[in-house]
Amino acid sequence: MRVGFIAMSGVRVQDAELMKLGLTLPGFVERSEVIASLPSLSLLTLAALTPDHIEISYHEVDDINRDLVPDLGFDLVAISTMTAQALEAYELADRFRASGVHVVMGGLHATCIPDECALHADCVVVGEGEPIWARLLEDYRMGELKDRYDSDGEYCMDDAPMPRFDLLDVNRYNRITVQTTRGCPHKCDFCASSIMLTSGYKVKPTEKVISEIRAIKKIWNRPFIELADDNSFASKAKAYELLEAMIPERVRWFTECDVSIAKDEKLLRLMKKAGCRQVLVGLESPNAIGLDGIETNSNWKLAQYPKYEDAVRTIQSHGITVIGCFVLGLDGQTPDSFDAVYDFAKRTSLYDVQVTLQTPFPGTGLYRRLEDAGRLTHPGQWDRCTLFDLNYEPIGMSVEELQSGFRNLVSRLYTPEFVHARRTGFHQGLRKSG
Repeated sequence: MRVGFIAMSGVRVQDAELMKLGLTLPGFVERSEVIASLPSLSLLTLAALTPDHIEISYHEVDDINRDLVPDLGFDLVAISTMTAQALEAYELADRFRASGVHVVMGGLHATCIPDECALHADCVVVGEGEPIWARLLEDYRMGELKDRYDSDGEYCMDDAPMPRFDLLDVNRYNRITVQTTRGCPHKCDFCASSIMLTSGYKVKPTEKVISEIRAIKKIWNRPFIELADDNSFASKAKAYELLEAMIPERVRWFTECDVSIAKDEKLLRLMKKAGCRQVLVGLESPNAIGLDGIETNSNWKLAQYPKYEDAVRTIQSHGITVIGCFVLGLDGQTPDSFDAVYDFAKRTSLYDVQVTLQTPFPGTGLYRRLEDAGRLTHPGQWDRCTLFDLNYEPIGMSVEELQSGFRNLVSRLYTPEFVHARRTGFHQGLRKSG
């Protein structure tokens, strides 16, 4: 029996004018290049849960010659895809099935719209894949593969296996992922992340994380690691333990977290000492009105808004660079928001800036809300879910104002002069902090 694990990658922006800008402004496309060059941790984890007697291999979709699909020798393939690549994943799945290969689809996209995915797969996994993978393989071996497997969401990260990093050609990646937590204590209505796979906030045992880092170091001498978490360090006590354990490993790493880390001097000192180079912080909006109601549990984002500028300066004063992430086109935002993002980045010497368009992903509260209001303009056109292509009717500005304002903001944010000025400010802030 031979199983192929196939990761879809390579988001293609549909907006031709924006894509043209990206060709001349490398800072704009840098983050999307990073995403494209990350291996699929979920597939490497399922590979680790596959019995030894089954032959396995890992592939990025670009490795697959579509004309040779019938000759690849797979009995079963597992395809994981983000929404933006879903249509391409469907086409590939259809070709595999036409050649007699059974197809399993899973991940966030499959979890959110399993019935659509089922049109292109023999089996769809809904939710976390780890608890059901062994059973799925045994059912397949017995000729009893089910159309759908639903995870109960009770998977414990104490049981997490060592991902099969050994299957990777590390030369093709600029970073490798390690997951330390799953879930997020906040619930933002636009967020398509692991909160859709599991409820609550799960933390992987420190000893498992360290073992994974050491496994990566065996295949990559000086690795750069991305913590594949939606919100690292939300559990501060566990964070201290993990960071202390990471210090002797002497690795460089990046992660995503919220602005609350700025309140914890001990945490920031440990992060820097443990090798943290950069954090991505979801600021979302430079205006309070754009933040109102985004976080649906307690309006947490709005409550943090007055602390944004000090938080960025505090984090960066510790030598940890910040990617400030802003979402344009939130309800209530006006064309003034574009200048507000630029001015915020200038005032705070934000080292890096990520700007995206609000994107209603299937399964999110935002998608349901816009669908109910008749505001979705391209339903089912998943290749527009790139974070840079507009697929809904905005409120507060016209489609033309949002698109042109976004392009103009991009052209201003990523000029060499503005990038240099921000980074000079960052280094000056380091000197001032002593």
